[in-house]
Amino acid sequence: MNLPNSITMTRIIMIPLFLWILSSHFPGRGLSGEQEILASILFVLASITDGLDGYLARKRGQITTIGMLLDPLADKIMVTAAFIALVAYNPEVVKVWIVVVIIGREFLISGLRSIASSEGFTITASELGKLKTVVQIVSVVSAILAHRWDQWVIGVVVIPVKWYAIAAIYFTVVVSTISAIDYFIGFWKQIDHASEDRRKAAVLSRGKSVRIS
Repeated sequence: MNLPNSITMTRIIMIPLFLWILSSHFPGRGLSGEQEILASILFVLASITDGLDGYLARKRGQITTIGMLLDPLADKIMVTAAFIALVAYNPEVVKVWIVVVIIGREFLISGLRSIASSEGFTITASELGKLKTVVQIVSVVSAILAHRWDQWVIGVVVIPVKWYAIAAIYFTVVVSTISAIDYFIGFWKQIDHASEDRRKAAVLSRGKSVRIS
């Protein structure tokens, strides 16, 4: 297994560890914030590996079929696991309907990518998709921290952790929805173009058959 795929596998292994830290079985639960800090650090590290494995695969020329399968799978599992866990961990900030929208968006994009692949074309991630990824990381980490702290007081500066978390979660919903619409529009244009190419090819094929006969 090459280095990029090893990094992807590491991210997958981090997911159950992340869920265990957020669970009631974690030894540090209820103490002075160790649980929230550890879970936040682990999620950030897992998110960093998300970009690192793809970068290394392209730079080293190690793009493989297993990597193309595992990388998006690891991303979807990580996002889905994090938000589902947060529904139980911090339900005041992360509502069920919010998680349904975010996860539903991931399933929609996966379905469109499968159809696009079967039609022989791909749709690259837009700037909105990249923004969505960053906002998701911020919302997950802030929601974890908001479980322990409503605000941080640093000298005369007051950081409203809980309100930042709520704002980040709702912003994630907005960006996820807009990016899904943007992706669907790009998909529709590509699929319509592919259908038009097939129609032209069919017309040319029939024309050649007539001339031959």
